[in-house]
Amino acid sequence: MQYRKLGKWGIRVSTVSLGGWLTHGRSLEDDQTEAIVKGAFDLGINFFDTADVYNNGEAEISLAKAVKGLRRDDLVIGTKCFFPMTPGVNDRGLGRKHIFESVHHSLKRLRMDYVDLMQFHRFDPETPMEETVRAIDDLIRQGKVMYWGVSEWSSAQITRVCHVAKELNCCLPVSNQPRYNMLDRKIEARVIPASEQYGLGQVVFSPLAQGVLTGKYEPKKAPPAGSRGADESSNMFMANDLSEAVLAKVKALGPVAKEQGCTVGQLALAWCLRQSNVSSVIVGATSVKQLEENAGASDLEIPAEVFERCNEILA
Repeated sequence: MQYRKLGKWGIRVSTVSLGGWLTHGRSLEDDQTEAIVKGAFDLGINFFDTADVYNNGEAEISLAKAVKGLRRDDLVIGTKCFFPMTPGVNDRGLGRKHIFESVHHSLKRLRMDYVDLMQFHRFDPETPMEETVRAIDDLIRQGKVMYWGVSEWSSAQITRVCHVAKELNCCLPVSNQPRYNMLDRKIEARVIPASEQYGLGQVVFSPLAQGVLTGKYEPKKAPPAGSRGADESSNMFMANDLSEAVLAKVKALGPVAKEQGCTVGQLALAWCLRQSNVSSVIVGATSVKQLEENAGASDLEIPAEVFERCNEILA
């Protein structure tokens, strides 16, 4: 397993990390989550990503049970806040009250004294950035949060919040969590350059396009039973990626991956990690075997010209 810093900052995370959006506290029982989390740890994965809103807090609770017995110092735990957890008028957004209470609720669910990375799940246009930055900085000074980041923020929003943090003499964000994969490259134009300028690293979600880039979905065939593509409750972001044209292109990646001695999924993860600004790719897993395959992408050394061939195939 390889490790990279979050942007320019001192903390290091495994280049392949484990997330629990659609699995922890939802599709997996707690004993299954524990087996996968501890399997991930044995593979060298140290970054575990969750959020308060994932399965309405159940993902954090399940992760807490799973990491019990592991040395806290060896873990990098990232969670998030922004989305409402209850109908309460203040239980949403990035105001001081919601950030403060969200962090404390997450700590209680996680059974921890601090989180390594608190991420703002979306941008809040209704709250002054000064309020948001001061609130998270206070929690850092209290020792309840080590670092903070954002998720799905634009380049302009990243630039602005970094300026505000500097003006207030507060801690700057260290990371951004965007969607990024071979089929969705929109962050390359502006978000990555802005992040590089201000020292943020990307911890990307959906690096396998929710499984499409593993090659398991075939053109002109229905999604396999039990797969995410066949589950209407979780495939809401997959419609474009399941088109016949896209699936045909993904199938064409098969021979390229075979030449490199890896799977299509591993090739797709390594493609994301070709970007030096990508600190980690967040994968989900329903088995240790699946996780072992994904983790194998961390150590791949694939020539740049191979990635160019991939780009030509997917163009």
